[in-house]
Parts: sequence; C-alpha cells; structure tokens
Amino acid sequence: MLIAIALMYFQYSKMNNISTSLFALCGIAALLTGSATFGQDIVKYVQPMAGTATATTSSALKHGSVQARYANTIPAVTAPFGMTQWTPQTQATESKCVPPYYYKDDMLSGLRGSHWLSGSCTQDYGSFTIMPITGNLKTTNYAAKFDHDDEISSPDLYQVNIKPYQVTAAVTATERCGMMQFTMNKSDSLYLLITPNSDYHEGFIKVDEKRGEIYGYNPGHRIYQGWGKSAGFSGFFVIRFDRGLVRRGTFAGDKIFKTDSIKNGTNMGAYIGFKLNKGEKLTIRIGTSFTGFDGARKNLQAEMPSFNFEQTAVANKAIWQKALSQIKVESANERDKTIFYTAYYHAMQQPRLFNDVDGRYPRFSSSYQTEQLASGNYYDDFSMWDIYRAEIPMFEILNPTFVNNLVQSLILKGKQGGWMPIFPCWNSYTSEMIGDHTTSVISSAYLKGIRNYNVAEAYQLLKHNAFDIPASHADYVEGKGRRALDSYLKYNYIPVEDSVLDAFHKMEQVSRTMEYAYDDFALAQFAKGLQKNADYTTLIKRAGYYKNVFDTQSGFVRGKHSNSSWSTPFDPDKKETYITEGTARQYTFYVPHDVPGLYKLMGGSNKMERALDSLFSKGEYWHGNEPGHQIPFMYNYTPSPWKTQAAVRKILAAEYSDGPGGLGGNDDAGQMSAWYMFAAMGFYPVNPVSGEYLLCSPIFDHVAISLKDGKIFNVACHKTSKNAQYIHLVKWNGKPMLNSFIRYSDIMNGGKLDIYLQDTASKSWANKPAYQSKGITK
Repeated sequence: MLIAIALMYFQYSKMNNISTSLFALCGIAALLTGSATFGQDIVKYVQPMAGTATATTSSALKHGSVQARYANTIPAVTAPFGMTQWTPQTQATESKCVPPYYYKDDMLSGLRGSHWLSGSCTQDYGSFTIMPITGNLKTTNYAAKFDHDDEISSPDLYQVNIKPYQVTAAVTATERCGMMQFTMNKSDSLYLLITPNSDYHEGFIKVDEKRGEIYGYNPGHRIYQGWGKSAGFSGFFVIRFDRGLVRRGTFAGDKIFKTDSIKNGTNMGAYIGFKLNKGEKLTIRIGTSFTGFDGARKNLQAEMPSFNFEQTAVANKAIWQKALSQIKVESANERDKTIFYTAYYHAMQQPRLFNDVDGRYPRFSSSYQTEQLASGNYYDDFSMWDIYRAEIPMFEILNPTFVNNLVQSLILKGKQGGWMPIFPCWNSYTSEMIGDHTTSVISSAYLKGIRNYNVAEAYQLLKHNAFDIPASHADYVEGKGRRALDSYLKYNYIPVEDSVLDAFHKMEQVSRTMEYAYDDFALAQFAKGLQKNADYTTLIKRAGYYKNVFDTQSGFVRGKHSNSSWSTPFDPDKKETYITEGTARQYTFYVPHDVPGLYKLMGGSNKMERALDSLFSKGEYWHGNEPGHQIPFMYNYTPSPWKTQAAVRKILAAEYSDGPGGLGGNDDAGQMSAWYMFAAMGFYPVNPVSGEYLLCSPIFDHVAISLKDGKIFNVACHKTSKNAQYIHLVKWNGKPMLNSFIRYSDIMNGGKLDIYLQDTASKSWANKPAYQSKGITK
C-alpha cells in the first residue's frame, strides 16, 4: 500500500509540476521505508501547542507586556512554508495581536484556514472557518466546550473530539490545500458552518450545487502604514465534498436564508447539512489561493485530487519527516530533542508561499492584479526585523535554493512597488519596526554565493533605499523608503527632535540610527563585492554612525538632540521613547557588525566584559525581544569567552520548555526558535552578513546537518562529565582550531567540528583578539 501511495504522489507531482517541498523523492523514500533519513520518527518530537500559552520565564515577567508574554504561535497543520495554516479556532476574530487559538480557552468555534503570522503580534487575514455541529441547525452561539485531553496535535494532523456535538473533527494539509474529515459518534444531522472571518464585515460565499462546491473569499486589509486599507487581494477558498450537497443555504447572524450566496454581511456564512449514521465520515477538500477561485481550484486539483484522508495525512507526515530529518541531533535527553524539533517546526512557518501551482501570484502593493512567475516560488509575510538575525541565516545553510527564492521575491516586490519594502507583509508596504533589514538578507545571500537572480537589479534597489528619499510625500506615507533617512544623512544620527510620525513605530531615534548603521555595513559589503568603491567608502563610513549616539561618559547609547546635546534625564535601565522596545543598556550592545569598535568606545574589551556582566547580573537581559539576541555571544570578543558558554546554557534552560508556555516571548515568525536551534547546536550568526558563526557549547552529543551535494556538517560534543559546559578545546576535521568562530564556507563544505567540554571554565581558550571574530571589514 505505501509503495502504491508513493508512486501515486510521484505521478501527480510530475504531471502538475508541484514543488518538491510537497512531493519530493525524499518524502517518497520516507513513505517507502516508514522512517526518516536517519531512521528516527522525528515528527513525534514536535509539539505544536508550544507557545500557545503565556510565558512564565523571569525575563518575560520583568520586561514584557502582557501581550509580549505570549509566543503567539498556533497549533498549525501545514507544509513547510505553506500558503495556509490549518488550526483550531478559539478566537473568532482577525484582530491585531489575537491569534486564532489560545491554550487557556475552552470553547472551540471551528477549524480555521489561517494566514496568521506565526508567533507575531500582527493580524490574521483572508481566513475562513468551518465548524461542525449536530442536531438542529443554529448559526449563533454554536461554540462547543472542549478539553485538551480530546485533542491530537502534530504538524501533519490535528484532531479534536467535540463531545457536545458527538463528532470528531480532523484536518491535514498540503502546501496550498487542506482536507477535513468529520466522524459521527452518533447518528444525527451534521451541519458545517462556513464563515469568512472578516472583522470589516466584508467577503463573499456561495453554495454552487452544479459544481458541487462552496466557494468564497475574505478581503485582506493592511495594518501599520495604510492601516485598514485594502491589501489588494483576498484569501480565496473552494470547498468540495465527497457527496452531493443536500440541505444548504446562507446566514447572517441568526437569520437563515435559502439563497445560495451572501456578500458583505455581519457574521455571515453558508451552511451545508447531511444526515449521517454513527461511525460515518464526511470528507471535504479545500483549495486556497490569493489570486482567485480558479487558482484555488487548480491548487486543489494538483495537490489534493482525491478524498483519501489517510493517504494525504501520511504524505504530509513524510514531508515533515524529511524536512526535520535534515538535522539529526543525538542526546539521551528526550526533552531537549522535543524542544529542538518543535523550534525547527516553528522556524518553517513563514515566509509564506504566495503563488499558485501555475506560478500566478498577486502583484505586490497593487489592487487585484496578478503576475506570472518565470520560475521558482513567490513568498511574502517577512517579519524582517526579526528573521534576518537567525531564521533566514539558518536556511542559508539548510536550503540555499529556498533563500534564493526569498531574495527573488523581495526583488520582485521592489520592482513592482518602486522601493524595496522594509517589512513586507500581507503583500504590502508596512514600514513596521525599524531598520531596513531586507538589505541584510539580500547582501548576506550575495556574499554567501546565493546569486541566481539579477544581482545588479538587487543592488540598485537596496541602494535606492539607502540613498534616496521619495519625491512624493504620499509615497513616503505609503511606507516607501527608509523612515527618517533625511535626518540620518543630515546629522549622521537621528536626533530626538525627529519623531518619525509617518511610521507605526514613532520616535525610537537611537535604535533607528544603530540599525541603519548595521544595514549600511551590509550594503557596503555588497558594494565591495561588486567593486563599487565609491559606494563602499560612503557606506562603510555610515556603518560607524552608531558611535554618534554613544555617550562615552555614561558608557551607553543615549538620545541626542540636533544641537549634539544629550537628552536628559537619563536612566539606562528605563524604557525610553528613543529606544525600540527596550532600554539603553540593552540596545547599547546592538552593534553586530563592529563589536571591536564598540568595545573601543567602552574603553577596551575588559570594559565591555564588565558591561555585559552588569547587564546579566541586574537581570536586564530580555530574551523575549530580538535586539538582544546577539548579546550572550558577545563575550566571545572579550578575554572570557567561557561566559558566553555559561550565559547561553542558562538561557536555553530558562527561556524554552516543552509545554504550551514553552517560549519566553513572541516567536516572531520563527526567530526565537531559530535562536534556540543555533545555540543548542553550538554556533550563532551574531553578524549575519559576515559568514562567521560564534561558538558556544552544544547541548547535544552529536549534530549532523545534511547539506547539498550529499555533504554533512557534524558537530561532536565530548564531555568530561554529564554536566560539563565549558569549552577547552576545539578541532576542525581532526586538527586543533584556535578560533572562537567557524565560517559559512567551512560548514557548507562539510566536515567535523569536535568541541571538548569540561566542568570548569577554561580561562585560556580563544581569549585573545587573534582568535576572535574581527567584526567590521575595513
């Protein structure tokens, strides 16, 4: 049977040119063998419920708001980086910062086809929900009480026994489609209520008896720049049933209609009813698209041509098995493996696949226009302020072709909109957060040899953002261009007088200055690679502008007026308007591209070590927010790299767990999770564009990463005791390695990194500048 299933899916993928992330030969191999590449059932380690409850870590309680204490993940059934996630719904809204599911809730209102940005505080969009009820038809107050003991949750399948209705609901998925199955636990009438989830009371749904379909759409809306305006596309869905449509109609609130369609109403939807016996199953297939109903139908035909729920679930599990098996971790500690593979799953939620199987996708920042891809895939929902740090760098190692697709998608956005987007979500400009980190992602890809796109075009778009200001104020308000670039260029920092009104994050002038300096460094390296020497000279000078907001007397970055005087009063541990979501003490360490330059300002590497000690001893390190994610690794630039090893181990233990509250803050599209993955394996990209990864002590005995061309990067951990955590020796391919970092090129060529740990701190390992990352390239 498994061989037949595998061959069937191979034929469908071949006939319909379906992407290999869905019907890869590796997935077929997993089906045939019943195991993953390394002979383990890895999917069992994933806990999709992790992050659905509030965090209880000390840093979250001290530094985070109530909202920030939620990881805001959902128990998503999907394919890696899929178009749509399928989740139980306990919150019937698309409001900002309200995910579809909270673990604390006990009332279920359906299974949702969701475009929630995993782990974010943004919004869902283009979503719809299907709720099964039994007995008499009702269209209000139908949510049912449920218990977590009645749920099964994994990446490939979610199932819940809805006891009040005596029906069991299950969902599985492909990249663009979902399949639901409803099993009757009694003989009764079964109704499905299908609702577009528009908080704007928009949308459309139709019951088409001739086609045997229910189809509809939910228009997307922007937030941040252009808040509330149309996003220029909708979430479209087409539902097909394994039997004829019997009792059917539409509704709005408690009003039930015999009409076959309804549009733009409050709490509106369609219903379909069947008379079923105990044990009987109803199966439905759902195609989704951002281009239209035809796109949804094509996706459904290509990815999910039959109603076989079990085969679809088996195929989806094989996909996850193969994807997760690219990294094998060995440890006697099963809990650590659970946390790791759950993090891996979370890191593969976004960016989101946005094109149909035929390559059509909605044109960026437009109004219901479509474009056609020549090759590859188009992605959106880049939580860019977060994921440039570790999540995308992780996939530069694991899947350079995927990262090339991401870069090509960003270039298309820049071409179609005229400016490279800062934080592209819901296929629109947003200018959410600060910085211009698309520059980091594309520059990093170029520097790592990921270049299957128009390199010159990419550079010009990034240069446009870095040097030019929109001639039209309307374009600036729309979200095009860097915020406050005029001040940055005029003063060589952004003074506190510039309150950056045309942005969701207003003010935050010091943090903006520092993040633009990093982006300028990234673009400088791109310019250098293209031999654009004049641009390089200008940009590398601007990469030092962070120095202009550093107060050498206090030893911290600080708000600065346009007359060069410092903002007063000043408390480095108090949240200030000129710092983004944090304090001056925390943001002082955001100089990932020039740590030696930072410690020179502080008075030397010993002084920076003491400053780091002070931050940790005062409890001011906040892991739940991204600007500090590089901080624990910065001891690797001091005479005491062993303190990185101690700090990282402490964070791994304190900020991550294997329960529903398993993350210490917003996961932000996988950044928190990718940090865990890197740190647990023993290396981390403090400066993502540098191609250097700073070492720490792995928590696993052995890590094996399968790379392209059959190469494998191994990390072997040798301990003098069970609790040993301090590095005293490192070998690369059997030879002693003195450096406290490893390079991208070494990793990608494959090889073995042996890390030897002891119980006490080694005061001599990599404690000299000669063995430490050099930081900025002059």
